[in-house]
Amino acid sequence: MNPTYLKPAAVRTGPVPVPVPAAVRFRAACPDCCGRFELAAGALRLAIGASRRTTFYTFTCPECAAPVRKPAGERIIELLTGGGVRTLRLHATP
Repeated sequence: MNPTYLKPAAVRTGPVPVPVPAAVRFRAACPDCCGRFELAAGALRLAIGASRRTTFYTFTCPECAAPVRKPAGERIIELLTGGGVRTLRLHATP
């Protein structure tokens, strides 16, 4: 009997997408109305720039509808990207 060898259908390069449960929620607070709440990943946006000033996350407060922009450090970036938040990478123009 000859052994059967499995061959991969396609070879992928780069990061492998990790499925994120739809139930991932992030705690947030609004500086305008002082409301505290939990947001789904779809309610947040992350922008990664070249410096601390240009790296931030945004959302709209569900209580007062104010747009909120907060700085994002390395740990916040890691949590948000791992939780399925849409990310925009900002590039400097030459």
